Amino acid sequence: MTTPARPGQFTGATDNAANGGLFTDTLIDGIPDVIGADVAAAETAATNAKTSETNAAASETAAAASAAAAAASETAAGISETNAATSATEAASSASSVAADAATATTQATNAATSATNAATSENNAAASATSASSSQTNAATSANTALTSATAAANSATAASTSETNASASETAAGTSETNAATSETNAATSATIANNSALAAGTSATNASASATAAGTSATNAGNSETAAASSATDAQGSEDEAEAWAQKTDGEAVTGEGYSAKAWATGGTGVDHASGAGNAKDWATETTTTADNTEYSSKEYAIGIQAGNTEGSAKQWALGGGNFVMATPVSGGHYSAKYWADQAASSVASFDEKYYGNYATDAAAENAHETAGRTVTIGDLYYNTVEQAVKYCSVAPTGSGAPVGTWVAIEATDTNSFATKGFSIAMSIAL
Repeated sequence: MTTPARPGQFTGATDNAANGGLFTDTLIDGIPDVIGADVAAAETAATNAKTSETNAAASETAAAASAAAAAASETAAGISETNAATSATEAASSASSVAADAATATTQATNAATSATNAATSENNAAASATSASSSQTNAATSANTALTSATAAANSATAASTSETNASASETAAGTSETNAATSETNAATSATIANNSALAAGTSATNASASATAAGTSATNAGNSETAAASSATDAQGSEDEAEAWAQKTDGEAVTGEGYSAKAWATGGTGVDHASGAGNAKDWATETTTTADNTEYSSKEYAIGIQAGNTEGSAKQWALGGGNFVMATPVSGGHYSAKYWADQAASSVASFDEKYYGNYATDAAAENAHETAGRTVTIGDLYYNTVEQAVKYCSVAPTGSGAPVGTWVAIEATDTNSFATKGFSIAMSIAL
């Protein structure tokens, strides 16, 4: 076959008896190559579609992971916010405690001041009592001096002095007691002042702790805000990933991502920028399109397999099998070459024609003729059969005629006996002599 059914797919090796062929013809060679190439193209398209589908699934999985991460971040943000609220509550509680401690310290300081005032009053009273005692003692001395002057007055004065001395002793005792009480009050005042100072220190510590708690609460609130912002950003990223994954999986009105290519669905079933584009075409068109080309150049697997498009001048596999045009056996498929069915029919016709001339193996001329005539054929001059008794091929030199069961004349085809011929040497000698 000099013109291949599909350029570059096979060489058109001679299909003749010497090469093991069946029909002594070259026109049916290469059909398996065509079909194999079409099947390979269809498998490649299906593989590309499957790859696109796998990529889409991977993108969707990544989007789900991002969404999960965003949800986790949002949960963490919620926990941080709760912790911040708890810290704020604790800070408020600490502030309340500090205020209570400060109030207690103020009360204790007031009590200490009151105790100090009382102590000062007692000390003043003691001083007054001591002064009174001193005055009484002076009066007693005076009375003693005047006792010599008047016995009654002296006795009275002595009695008065004794009484005054007793009173003075009692006053002195009272003054000592007052002084002791004043010391005790002063000690109590110092203790209260210490307690007040400790309370003030505790209040300062509580205030410091409250400030630290407030600072920690602010930090927690800031961290919560940052976490919330990060969660929102992650959610936005997750949504973007989900949208992009969806575009890679389903978008058919242009590229999934501008400048990066088309979606799995566009490559599989069709979409803007893919359908019938040079060097492109979707998998569905490559597999089933029978009205035009898949990419403005090549036809689909189905067209090459069973199609009848006029533009496919090389013919489909079905045309090469059954016949050109709309599968008409007698119509050439391409370049004046016919289908396998046409040449099979021609081969069958050749076999039938041969059967008309060669009868097969028979023992007699009559048996050969009867079998041929029983098959509805006519015995004609030149017909052949093999005589199994004479072990020779015989041909009909005179056909049978007339009614009844006439038998024609059959002559055995024999090799010429050359024994009586002149030898080569004699022939040469005679030639020279002549």
